[in-house]
Amino acid sequence: MDDKSVIDLKTFVPAKDSSISRQFYSDLGFKQNWANDQIAEFQIGDFRFLLQNFYVKEYASNFMMQLLVEDADRWWKHINDINLPEQYPGIMAKPPTMQPWGLRVLYLSDPSGVLWHIADRRDE
Repeated sequence: MDDKSVIDLKTFVPAKDSSISRQFYSDLGFKQNWANDQIAEFQIGDFRFLLQNFYVKEYASNFMMQLLVEDADRWWKHINDINLPEQYPGIMAKPPTMQPWGLRVLYLSDPSGVLWHIADRRDE
């Protein structure tokens, strides 16, 4: 298959409570492009994902997303400035730390247990 024929790629992210998850992603800085009862499209920059009204604990707690950013420290400051962990009790938020694979990663879970790796590349 010719890779030039591909025009989009999105993942379906599970949500236990879609209204809480939609608010979480909006608070984090994603823009909701559209939504219906079953699914919503979120975007940041040129990148999008679909938040689906679907939840299986084992699936959600093993689902991971990576967002590569210019400055993970700036994201960490934003997460703390808006008090995201206090707004969403039970989420996990860990500051950026250098990982053996060469990325500095900020770990953040959403209200459904989806783990985000918000990462940057730094020469350290």
